[in-house]
Amino acid sequence: MNSTQGPTPPAPPEPQDARPASGAGASVPPAVPPELPDPDVEPPRRWLPSLVWIVPLLAALIGVALVVKSVLAQGPNITISFVSAEGLEPGKTQVKYKDVNIGSVKSIRLSKDLSHVLVQVELTKEAENFAVKDSRFWVVRPRVGTTGVSGLGTLLSGAYIGVDAGRSSESETNFVGLETPPAVTIDQKGHQYTLHGDSLGSIDIGSPIFYRRVQVGQVTGFSLDKGGTGVTVQVFISAPYDQYVGTNTRWWHASGVDLRLDASGLKLNTQSLATVIVGGLAFQAPPGQSAGANAPNGTMFRLGADESDAMREPDGTPVRVVMNFNQSLRGLSVGAPVDFRGIVLGQVTDIGVDYDPKTHEFTMPVTMDLYPDRLRRHSRGQMPMQSTPEASEMLKTLVKHGLRGQLRTGNLLTNQLYVALDLFPKAPPATVNVTREPIELPTIPNTLDELQLQVADIARKLDKVPFDQIGTNLNSALKNADRLFSRLDTEVVPQARDTLSAAKQTFGAAEATLQQDSPLQSDVHQALQELTRTLQSLNALSDYLERHPESLLRGKPGDKP
Repeated sequence: MNSTQGPTPPAPPEPQDARPASGAGASVPPAVPPELPDPDVEPPRRWLPSLVWIVPLLAALIGVALVVKSVLAQGPNITISFVSAEGLEPGKTQVKYKDVNIGSVKSIRLSKDLSHVLVQVELTKEAENFAVKDSRFWVVRPRVGTTGVSGLGTLLSGAYIGVDAGRSSESETNFVGLETPPAVTIDQKGHQYTLHGDSLGSIDIGSPIFYRRVQVGQVTGFSLDKGGTGVTVQVFISAPYDQYVGTNTRWWHASGVDLRLDASGLKLNTQSLATVIVGGLAFQAPPGQSAGANAPNGTMFRLGADESDAMREPDGTPVRVVMNFNQSLRGLSVGAPVDFRGIVLGQVTDIGVDYDPKTHEFTMPVTMDLYPDRLRRHSRGQMPMQSTPEASEMLKTLVKHGLRGQLRTGNLLTNQLYVALDLFPKAPPATVNVTREPIELPTIPNTLDELQLQVADIARKLDKVPFDQIGTNLNSALKNADRLFSRLDTEVVPQARDTLSAAKQTFGAAEATLQQDSPLQSDVHQALQELTRTLQSLNALSDYLERHPESLLRGKPGDKP
């Protein structure tokens, strides 16, 4: 009842029972109730709430407090882009850093172009420092790669999102996730360097890096140059091994097996068994030299194809040279060495063909890059500096004294050729134009080619010999000889037989005459004896006359006149 409507009217009196009361016989008049005063009604006080509203008010306050607390405790929301959502589930997949939960996946949706997935992640309040520009995210799942097996723990617990905390002060909410875990995290101590080489070889992300056969780092990334002329490799050297990387450090591919056959015998060299399978890199200072000052972070180095290539001294600016050969270049390839008496001065860079329509002849121009500083380095500075007038005059003098290019066989098994520079004093005269680009150097055929030319010349001369006519004449001569032998057999042989019989008789008579018991032998023997006595007498006479020459006039003493 509303208190504002005034006093309530009194209730009507109840009707009296008209029947007389029993036992008395006489009626008693009803009692008249006393008249009550009107109640005083006081209006309620409007400024005091009713107690019934306190409970919902307290509930509302508690709800607001919980909402405020939830909002204040909520971390940042970030979006990570992945190629695939394999192993990720909203509300279940966690975000972990060093195996500590710092967030969870809230939703997963496709991008507008359907090329990747967008994963919305809610980080905890304590992990708000992870939402910076250089943080990296990736999905941790079982992986088998060249560097080993990783993520085996997720076989039972399921995949999760790993994170590498960035150090930037700039906030970020959109990230591009990595498809493979990073080889090096930001909190690892060490230095990163950049290597530039001609080829990637067999290395990959995570390939080991060795210093004196001790693993000290790994490859963290690589990319192809814009022009496609080489590759750039990022490497990380862990502390404290980064102190061995100096400004004079040389880097090279240590992949596979280095097999060499030289004057010292057969040599087999490799860094480790791992490099044979997955490849690797190595670095070291040149023998007898220091590594120099410590290289700062991000220093770029040249990556050599092997250790000998890396340890070679800087070559300086190459000189482009062309040589025209009038012979077959079979066995000569781009990259073939150019040496001067065993010193490699450069390599072949191009092989071409030129045709002269006037003479209808072909020449084979071979272009090569030469490094004169290599020869100057071996001469202990006695040769003039490159690109000086003295160097040009020296080249002219050498060509005048027989400097020529010659193709020689470098390997008898593969028949590979190389270009040799040498002095040939008996070579035909030639000149060189040092102002031409590229410089054209004269050539000379090698010994084998000269022998082939001589054999060809002999063959041409033999080809001019009239073997058919000689054969005809020889056939006629043989026929004449046959007729001659026939005549000898029919005419000369009988006469010769008679002559031989007469000679036999003559020899028989002479033999009978010369026998010991023949009269001729006795007479000859006596004659010889008389001749001997006569000679003895003459000998005695000559001795006497030598002693007594006057006896020729006076005679012997004792003789009578």
